[in-house]
Amino acid sequence: MRRIHVGNALSAFGLGFTVPYLYVYVAQVRGLGAMTAGLVLAVFAVAALVVLPFAGRAIVRRGPLPVLLAALVTAALGALSLGLAGNATAVLLSSAALGAGQAVMQPALATMIVDCSTAETRSRAFAMQFFLQNLGLGVGGLIGGHLVDTTRASSFTLLFAIEAAMFLLLVVVMATVRMPRAPRIAGAPTASAKGSWKQLLKNRAMVQLSVLGFILFFACYGQFESGLPAYGVEAAGISTSALGTALAANTLMIVVAQFVVLRFVERRRRTRVIAAAGLIWAVAWLAAGYAGLGSVSQEMATAAFVSTYALFGLGEALLSPTVAPLVADLAPAGMAGQYNSAFALVKQLALAVGPAIGGPMGAALHGPYIVTFLVFSLGITYLALRLGRQLTLAQDHPALARSRVVASGGAAQAETAPAHA
Repeated sequence: MRRIHVGNALSAFGLGFTVPYLYVYVAQVRGLGAMTAGLVLAVFAVAALVVLPFAGRAIVRRGPLPVLLAALVTAALGALSLGLAGNATAVLLSSAALGAGQAVMQPALATMIVDCSTAETRSRAFAMQFFLQNLGLGVGGLIGGHLVDTTRASSFTLLFAIEAAMFLLLVVVMATVRMPRAPRIAGAPTASAKGSWKQLLKNRAMVQLSVLGFILFFACYGQFESGLPAYGVEAAGISTSALGTALAANTLMIVVAQFVVLRFVERRRRTRVIAAAGLIWAVAWLAAGYAGLGSVSQEMATAAFVSTYALFGLGEALLSPTVAPLVADLAPAGMAGQYNSAFALVKQLALAVGPAIGGPMGAALHGPYIVTFLVFSLGITYLALRLGRQLTLAQDHPALARSRVVASGGAAQAETAPAHA
């Protein structure tokens, strides 16, 4: 598990190391223009959408470790070739390889966490994964920003070469992992490992969780890079430095709150924790609406906007130990890779649609933008509570289910002991 967490941190570090600078690198440093740079970002996302449906089947058939190693090598080749590419075709092909490799890493690593954890340790394991991912993204972005120089293409070549070296280092680390066969929780469905998308779609709870997941990523993560910044600048008059402070507040909240809220999460039903995150995000959107009223001082508007990002971080800290373990516990035996890949595909779709819709709305339709995503946040609460009615106790509240089993076993032993004597 420690090696898997190292893998999560290094893969996130690689993502934060280069992706924020892709546009500048392609458009300005290589002189290929804004259109090619936009196509690179689009190809990066489309490549993920193309490979994820096949990644799940590969994980089920071959296991998560071989798939992860193949993804790491692909991403390393993509990163290195991107740093050396000098024309549009080479840049687009390299971006596709990097995007596909990084997309497959997510469900492969998540499936490895499932296989190396139990129902008792899974929430904590995914909380650690989320913590390390945010830490890796932040550190990667910080170091990458100090290495690049738009006047020297060689600085970007170095950047991508370091990223490729990180992926290859991770290949060496992960190649030594020996995967155990993890025990399943009580109440989990069973099925053949030859399951398909058709079988997954028959699982009503998983379908409902996927719909809920799409709204989660659409209404939060899908707004971080487009809708909310556009709204903050246009409606609330937020400066670029204040926007950076808001992003830092989001990361800081996750780092500080993640393990503080973990005990709270572990003692409650997962669906109710997700519902609570929806309510917190609703408050966040109200704070954003207050920031854009125009009748408040700039200081108050900035404070409210920073609070919006911080509240989003609190909601994310609640979700990381609940949603991913729930996906794992809904999967039939041997199908965790398929379910993790399906959920990663849902996430990728939401992250593609979210900025496309939120960006124009946040820039021009300020009131409707806030109301729309406020409604989405309240919808998260409703859908989470509705999902709870589809789950077994072992899926929704593993700790309580385990304590009942232990109590039942203890009672049975107490009854049989006198008879045996």
